[in-house]
Amino acid sequence: MTDEPRSRRFLTISQAAEELNVTPSQIRALLSTGELRGIQVGGRGLWRIGVNDVEDYIAEAYRRTAERIAAGELKDEKDSGVPEE
Repeated sequence: MTDEPRSRRFLTISQAAEELNVTPSQIRALLSTGELRGIQVGGRGLWRIGVNDVEDYIAEAYRRTAERIAAGELKDEKDSGVPEE
């Protein structure tokens, strides 16, 4: 046995939302569409999202964004009409 702390395997909806800097309702929407993988635990509808699934979601989002940029579908924030933060 090792004395190193075991890294977390699963996140709650709130923890996943914090990781992605979005709201829990946005995580629920991603789960309901299957865009983000998760599992329901027990009979109370508790969701858990694998840390690796969050990383996979991020990698896929980067890939899709790069494709959209290459296709000229995305503009700079300055050109988008969206105010900068």
